[in-house]
Amino acid sequence: MRTRTRSAILALTAVLAGSGVHAQQVRVGDLTIAESNVPVRLVGYGLVVGLDGTGDRAIGGFGARHTVQSVVNLLRNFGVEVPAEILRTRNVAAVLVTAEASPYLRPGGRIEVQVASMGDATSLRGGVLWATPLVSDPGQPPVATAQGPLLLSEGVAARGGYSVETSARIPDGGLLLAALPATTVTPASRLLLREPNIGTALRIAEAINTEIGANTARVEDPGSIALTVTDTAAGPMAVLGRIADLRIERRTVAQVMVDTRDGTVVVGGEVAVGQGVVSHGGLTLTVGATRTEAPTPGEVRVATGASVQDIAAALHAVGAPPTVIAAIFESLHKVGALAAEVKVR
Repeated sequence: MRTRTRSAILALTAVLAGSGVHAQQVRVGDLTIAESNVPVRLVGYGLVVGLDGTGDRAIGGFGARHTVQSVVNLLRNFGVEVPAEILRTRNVAAVLVTAEASPYLRPGGRIEVQVASMGDATSLRGGVLWATPLVSDPGQPPVATAQGPLLLSEGVAARGGYSVETSARIPDGGLLLAALPATTVTPASRLLLREPNIGTALRIAEAINTEIGANTARVEDPGSIALTVTDTAAGPMAVLGRIADLRIERRTVAQVMVDTRDGTVVVGGEVAVGQGVVSHGGLTLTVGATRTEAPTPGEVRVATGASVQDIAAALHAVGAPPTVIAAIFESLHKVGALAAEVKVR
């Protein structure tokens, strides 16, 4: 029996290795979230100040009127009255501020916030977000506030591409002021998979039933596992903690992620690309080129068996914009030359 079991395991390992699917031990807590732990989204409207003439183009009552009125209201709060018609806001930009917070975060906790221009500002670089109230729903009282200097991506302008400078983030720029909507953890709850997959859900349920007790977990669908905890002497949170620390074997498929803002390409492991030709705009990529003469302007050639990293480096070397890089990898995947899932963000 042991010989046959070992032979089956070896055969399965060979199949996984040959198919490009890799197995790894992963914590259940890294694959799921408790049903009651869904993040709370916060939003606010604010002003970024301190810009170097790259803010909203408004002079008095013309242009970005919402920015002018916001500055007037801000100054009025400090007892300063300035007529709107004489204001120039080239150093100010109106922005939308968003964030996500755990429902268990307590007042005093900090969160990262995202900032995006709402007007015609050309760049937020060098700006500072003025104290901005954040709410969970429009019309509700503020539960957090955000402020601080903006952090922007360096982009790819130096390589001939372009850099998006109308959005930014502030690490730990949000401060929780009030408790978020209360969340109750009951003995009967659910685990929600971050990436729904029936195979992963079945393995998680099997691990829970083996460790905690039979019939504790039941797969409802590829994204949900129902929990029924009968022994609550230690409390439901203790049980959820034990479940989160369980490890299962997850099979992962190679992925390629392309950031269209700065051209960053991230790939899990060495992924080879098969032969193919992609023409996009004025750029042509040839994988498995056999021609010996020098490439013409706008032509990129890589050898057969080149990895995703090799192709990304070649495209960056000729200054390909991030959107073009993303389109090329998506095209390679569609024609079957790239055996990896391509995600563009």
